[in-house]
Amino acid sequence: MKETVCAAAIQMQSSSELAENLNNAGLLIDQAVKAGAELLVLPENFALMAQHTTQLLAHKEESGSGPIQDFLSKKAKQHKIWLIGGSVPLETTHKDKVYAACLVFNHEGESVAQYNKLHLFDVELPKKQESYRESDAFVAGAQVVTINTPFGVLGLSICYDVRFPELYRALAVQGAEIIAVPSAFTQTTGVAHWSMLCKARAVENSCYLIAANQCGEHANGRKTFGHSTIVDPWGEILAEAESGQGVIVTSLKQSRLVEVRSSFPVLKHRRFSFNLTSK
Repeated sequence: MKETVCAAAIQMQSSSELAENLNNAGLLIDQAVKAGAELLVLPENFALMAQHTTQLLAHKEESGSGPIQDFLSKKAKQHKIWLIGGSVPLETTHKDKVYAACLVFNHEGESVAQYNKLHLFDVELPKKQESYRESDAFVAGAQVVTINTPFGVLGLSICYDVRFPELYRALAVQGAEIIAVPSAFTQTTGVAHWSMLCKARAVENSCYLIAANQCGEHANGRKTFGHSTIVDPWGEILAEAESGQGVIVTSLKQSRLVEVRSSFPVLKHRRFSFNLTSK
Protein backbone atom coordinates (compact mmCIF):
# COMPACT_ATOMS: atom_id res chain seq x y z
CA MET A 1 0.00 0.00 0.00
CA LYS A 2 1.14 3.55 -0.74
CA GLU A 3 2.29 5.36 2.41
CA THR A 4 -0.49 7.97 2.24
CA VAL A 5 -3.62 7.85 0.09
CA CYS A 6 -6.08 10.74 -0.08
CA ALA A 7 -9.48 9.05 -0.40
CA ALA A 8 -13.01 10.36 -0.82
CA ALA A 9 -16.53 9.02 -0.49
CA ILE A 10 -19.18 10.91 -2.44
CA GLN A 11 -22.70 11.05 -1.03
CA MET A 12 -25.59 11.72 -3.42
CA GLN A 13 -29.37 11.98 -3.50
CA SER A 14 -29.75 10.57 -6.99
CA SER A 15 -32.94 11.07 -8.98
CA SER A 16 -34.51 9.23 -11.89
CA GLU A 17 -32.95 11.72 -14.36
CA LEU A 18 -29.66 10.49 -15.80
CA ALA A 19 -28.34 13.86 -17.04
CA GLU A 20 -29.12 15.55 -13.73
CA ASN A 21 -27.32 12.86 -11.77
CA LEU A 22 -24.22 12.89 -13.96
CA ASN A 23 -23.99 16.66 -13.69
CA ASN A 24 -24.36 16.47 -9.92
CA ALA A 25 -21.79 13.68 -9.65
CA GLY A 26 -19.37 15.71 -11.75
CA LEU A 27 -19.63 18.70 -9.42
CA LEU A 28 -19.08 16.52 -6.36
CA ILE A 29 -16.08 14.82 -7.98
CA ASP A 30 -14.61 18.24 -8.74
CA GLN A 31 -15.15 19.23 -5.11
CA ALA A 32 -13.39 16.12 -3.82
CA VAL A 33 -10.46 16.64 -6.18
CA LYS A 34 -10.06 20.23 -4.96
CA ALA A 35 -9.73 18.77 -1.47
CA GLY A 36 -6.89 16.56 -2.70
CA ALA A 37 -8.66 13.25 -3.33
CA GLU A 38 -6.91 10.79 -5.64
CA LEU A 39 -9.10 7.71 -4.98
CA LEU A 40 -12.85 8.43 -5.14
CA VAL A 41 -15.89 6.23 -4.54
CA LEU A 42 -19.36 7.08 -5.89
CA PRO A 43 -22.50 5.53 -4.33
CA GLU A 44 -24.59 2.71 -5.73
CA ASN A 45 -27.10 3.93 -8.34
CA PHE A 46 -25.24 7.24 -8.57
CA ALA A 47 -26.29 7.77 -12.19
CA LEU A 48 -29.87 6.55 -11.92
CA MET A 49 -32.24 5.82 -9.06
CA ALA A 50 -34.81 4.24 -11.35
CA GLN A 51 -38.50 4.45 -10.55
CA HIS A 52 -39.22 1.10 -12.20
CA THR A 53 -37.51 -1.74 -14.06
CA THR A 54 -38.52 -0.40 -17.48
CA GLN A 55 -36.60 2.80 -16.84
CA LEU A 56 -33.59 0.87 -15.58
CA LEU A 57 -33.53 -1.31 -18.70
CA ALA A 58 -33.87 1.76 -20.92
CA HIS A 59 -30.54 3.01 -19.57
CA LYS A 60 -28.61 -0.26 -19.53
CA GLU A 61 -25.22 -0.17 -21.25
CA GLU A 62 -22.93 -2.59 -23.00
CA SER A 63 -19.66 -3.18 -21.19
CA GLY A 64 -17.24 -0.51 -22.39
CA SER A 65 -19.80 1.74 -24.05
CA GLY A 66 -22.48 4.21 -22.94
CA PRO A 67 -22.98 7.66 -21.41
CA ILE A 68 -22.43 6.55 -17.81
CA GLN A 69 -19.15 4.80 -18.60
CA ASP A 70 -18.08 7.69 -20.84
CA PHE A 71 -18.72 10.08 -17.96
CA LEU A 72 -16.63 8.03 -15.53
CA SER A 73 -13.79 7.72 -18.01
CA LYS A 74 -13.82 11.44 -18.77
CA LYS A 75 -13.76 12.53 -15.12
CA ALA A 76 -11.02 10.06 -14.19
CA LYS A 77 -8.84 11.21 -17.07
CA GLN A 78 -9.62 14.90 -16.56
CA HIS A 79 -8.45 14.88 -12.95
CA LYS A 80 -5.93 12.00 -13.22
CA ILE A 81 -7.70 10.15 -10.42
CA TRP A 82 -8.85 6.60 -9.76
CA LEU A 83 -12.63 6.60 -9.78
CA ILE A 84 -14.90 3.83 -8.50
CA GLY A 85 -18.20 4.12 -10.32
CA GLY A 86 -20.68 2.99 -7.70
CA SER A 87 -22.93 0.75 -9.75
CA VAL A 88 -23.76 0.89 -13.45
CA PRO A 89 -26.60 -1.10 -15.12
CA LEU A 90 -24.77 -3.34 -17.60
CA GLU A 91 -26.26 -5.77 -20.09
CA THR A 92 -26.48 -9.47 -19.35
CA THR A 93 -27.60 -12.42 -21.48
CA HIS A 94 -31.01 -11.99 -19.83
CA LYS A 95 -32.90 -9.37 -21.84
CA ASP A 96 -35.04 -8.25 -18.89
CA LYS A 97 -32.29 -7.95 -16.29
CA VAL A 98 -28.95 -6.20 -15.81
CA TYR A 99 -25.83 -6.47 -13.69
CA ALA A 100 -25.27 -3.95 -10.92
CA ALA A 101 -21.65 -3.43 -11.95
CA CYS A 102 -19.08 -1.55 -9.90
CA LEU A 103 -16.53 -0.22 -12.39
CA VAL A 104 -13.03 1.09 -11.66
CA PHE A 105 -11.41 3.68 -13.92
CA ASN A 106 -7.74 4.57 -13.65
CA HIS A 107 -6.06 7.97 -13.97
CA GLU A 108 -5.91 7.59 -17.75
CA GLY A 109 -9.66 7.03 -17.99
CA GLU A 110 -9.36 3.31 -18.68
CA SER A 111 -11.85 0.83 -17.24
CA VAL A 112 -9.63 -1.62 -15.37
CA ALA A 113 -12.02 -3.68 -13.21
CA GLN A 114 -15.65 -4.76 -13.07
CA TYR A 115 -17.40 -6.30 -10.09
CA ASN A 116 -20.99 -7.52 -10.47
CA LYS A 117 -22.95 -7.35 -7.22
CA LEU A 118 -23.04 -10.80 -5.66
CA HIS A 119 -25.81 -10.44 -3.09
CA LEU A 120 -29.14 -9.06 -4.30
CA PHE A 121 -31.35 -7.16 -1.87
CA ASP A 122 -34.52 -9.25 -1.57
CA VAL A 123 -36.00 -8.41 1.84
CA GLU A 124 -39.32 -7.81 3.57
CA LEU A 125 -39.71 -5.33 6.42
CA PRO A 126 -43.41 -5.72 7.27
CA LYS A 127 -43.31 -3.47 10.33
CA LYS A 128 -42.03 -0.65 8.13
CA GLN A 129 -44.18 -1.64 5.15
CA GLU A 130 -41.07 -1.91 3.02
CA SER A 131 -40.10 -4.62 0.57
CA TYR A 132 -37.33 -4.89 -2.00
CA ARG A 133 -36.66 -7.49 -4.71
CA GLU A 134 -33.53 -6.65 -6.66
CA SER A 135 -33.63 -10.10 -8.24
CA ASP A 136 -36.61 -8.93 -10.32
CA ALA A 137 -34.32 -6.58 -12.24
CA PHE A 138 -30.76 -7.76 -11.61
CA VAL A 139 -28.62 -10.83 -12.21
CA ALA A 140 -26.26 -11.72 -9.37
CA GLY A 141 -22.55 -11.73 -10.03
CA ALA A 142 -20.33 -14.75 -9.51
CA GLN A 143 -16.80 -13.48 -8.83
CA VAL A 144 -14.83 -11.89 -6.01
CA VAL A 145 -12.84 -8.99 -7.45
CA THR A 146 -9.65 -7.30 -6.28
CA ILE A 147 -7.32 -5.11 -8.31
CA ASN A 148 -3.79 -3.83 -7.86
CA THR A 149 -3.68 -0.03 -7.87
CA PRO A 150 -0.97 2.57 -7.15
CA PHE A 151 -2.55 2.93 -3.71
CA GLY A 152 -2.59 -0.75 -2.77
CA VAL A 153 -4.82 -3.75 -3.41
CA LEU A 154 -8.43 -2.63 -3.78
CA GLY A 155 -11.40 -4.90 -3.07
CA LEU A 156 -14.86 -4.28 -4.51
CA SER A 157 -18.32 -4.80 -3.03
CA ILE A 158 -21.76 -3.16 -3.20
CA CYS A 159 -24.25 -2.25 -0.45
CA TYR A 160 -26.07 -5.43 0.71
CA ASP A 161 -22.79 -7.32 0.31
CA VAL A 162 -21.64 -5.72 3.57
CA ARG A 163 -23.86 -8.17 5.47
CA PHE A 164 -21.85 -11.15 4.21
CA PRO A 165 -18.51 -11.33 6.03
CA GLU A 166 -17.32 -14.28 3.95
CA LEU A 167 -17.06 -12.00 0.91
CA TYR A 168 -14.89 -9.52 2.77
CA ARG A 169 -12.69 -12.26 4.15
CA ALA A 170 -12.25 -13.55 0.59
CA LEU A 171 -11.23 -10.05 -0.50
CA ALA A 172 -8.73 -9.85 2.35
CA VAL A 173 -7.31 -13.28 1.53
CA GLN A 174 -6.80 -12.01 -2.03
CA GLY A 175 -4.74 -9.18 -0.55
CA ALA A 176 -7.24 -6.33 -0.21
CA GLU A 177 -5.96 -3.42 1.86
CA ILE A 178 -8.73 -0.99 0.92
CA ILE A 179 -12.33 -2.09 0.30
CA ALA A 180 -14.94 0.04 -1.46
CA VAL A 181 -18.61 -0.24 -0.52
CA PRO A 182 -20.76 1.94 -2.82
CA SER A 183 -24.25 1.78 -1.33
CA ALA A 184 -27.89 2.82 -1.36
CA PHE A 185 -28.52 1.67 2.21
CA THR A 186 -32.08 2.36 3.31
CA GLN A 187 -32.99 4.71 6.14
CA THR A 188 -34.58 1.88 8.13
CA THR A 189 -31.67 -0.54 7.92
CA GLY A 190 -29.08 2.21 8.03
CA VAL A 191 -30.17 3.50 11.42
CA ALA A 192 -30.02 -0.03 12.80
CA HIS A 193 -26.93 -1.50 11.17
CA TRP A 194 -24.88 0.74 8.83
CA SER A 195 -22.14 1.93 11.17
CA MET A 196 -21.65 -1.38 12.96
CA LEU A 197 -21.42 -3.33 9.69
CA CYS A 198 -18.91 -0.94 8.15
CA LYS A 199 -16.73 -1.02 11.24
CA ALA A 200 -17.00 -4.79 11.62
CA ARG A 201 -15.91 -5.49 8.03
CA ALA A 202 -12.92 -3.18 8.47
CA VAL A 203 -11.87 -4.60 11.83
CA GLU A 204 -12.22 -8.31 11.10
CA ASN A 205 -10.12 -7.98 7.94
CA SER A 206 -7.71 -5.26 9.11
CA CYS A 207 -8.58 -3.16 6.06
CA TYR A 208 -9.53 0.39 5.24
CA LEU A 209 -13.16 0.66 4.16
CA ILE A 210 -14.66 3.44 2.02
CA ALA A 211 -18.46 3.35 2.12
CA ALA A 212 -20.21 5.90 -0.11
CA ASN A 213 -23.96 5.98 0.43
CA GLN A 214 -27.07 7.52 -1.09
CA CYS A 215 -29.08 9.93 1.08
CA GLY A 216 -32.55 11.41 1.40
CA GLU A 217 -35.84 10.54 -0.30
CA HIS A 218 -35.83 9.53 -3.96
CA ALA A 219 -38.41 9.70 -6.75
CA ASN A 220 -39.12 5.98 -6.42
CA GLY A 221 -40.09 6.49 -2.77
CA ARG A 222 -36.97 4.92 -1.33
CA LYS A 223 -35.40 6.68 1.64
CA THR A 224 -31.65 6.24 2.07
CA PHE A 225 -29.55 6.78 5.15
CA GLY A 226 -26.55 8.84 4.10
CA HIS A 227 -23.75 8.84 6.68
CA SER A 228 -21.09 7.80 4.18
CA THR A 229 -18.06 6.72 6.14
CA ILE A 230 -14.37 5.92 5.88
CA VAL A 231 -13.09 3.48 8.50
CA ASP A 232 -9.54 2.47 9.39
CA PRO A 233 -8.35 -1.10 10.14
CA TRP A 234 -8.87 -0.57 13.88
CA GLY A 235 -12.49 0.43 13.37
CA GLU A 236 -11.92 4.13 13.90
CA ILE A 237 -14.16 6.36 11.79
CA LEU A 238 -11.81 8.72 9.96
CA ALA A 239 -14.56 10.69 8.24
CA GLU A 240 -18.35 10.56 8.22
CA ALA A 241 -20.98 12.51 6.32
CA GLU A 242 -24.33 13.50 7.73
CA SER A 243 -27.64 13.36 5.89
CA GLY A 244 -27.17 15.63 2.85
CA GLN A 245 -25.22 15.48 -0.37
CA GLY A 246 -21.50 16.13 -0.19
CA VAL A 247 -18.05 14.60 0.01
CA ILE A 248 -15.82 13.35 2.79
CA VAL A 249 -12.07 13.25 2.30
CA THR A 250 -9.36 11.79 4.51
CA SER A 251 -5.91 10.20 4.42
CA LEU A 252 -5.34 6.44 4.54
CA LYS A 253 -1.91 5.59 5.91
CA GLN A 254 0.07 2.44 5.21
CA SER A 255 1.79 2.74 8.59
CA ARG A 256 -1.55 2.37 10.35
CA LEU A 257 -2.42 -0.72 8.31
CA VAL A 258 0.95 -2.29 9.11
CA GLU A 259 0.61 -1.42 12.80
CA VAL A 260 -2.80 -3.05 13.14
CA ARG A 261 -1.88 -6.14 11.12
CA SER A 262 1.33 -6.58 13.11
CA SER A 263 -0.42 -6.24 16.47
CA PHE A 264 -3.40 -8.41 15.55
CA PRO A 265 -2.38 -10.77 12.73
CA VAL A 266 -5.87 -12.21 12.36
CA LEU A 267 -5.38 -13.02 8.69
CA LYS A 268 -2.44 -15.23 9.63
CA HIS A 269 -4.26 -16.82 12.57
CA ARG A 270 -7.38 -17.84 10.66
CA ARG A 271 -8.14 -21.58 10.47
CA PHE A 272 -10.27 -23.05 7.74
CA SER A 273 -9.43 -26.70 8.30
CA PHE A 274 -11.09 -27.46 11.64
CA ASN A 275 -14.32 -29.45 11.69
CA LEU A 276 -17.41 -27.42 12.59
CA THR A 277 -19.64 -30.48 12.89
CA SER A 278 -20.73 -31.09 16.48
CA LYS A 279 -20.45 -34.60 17.87
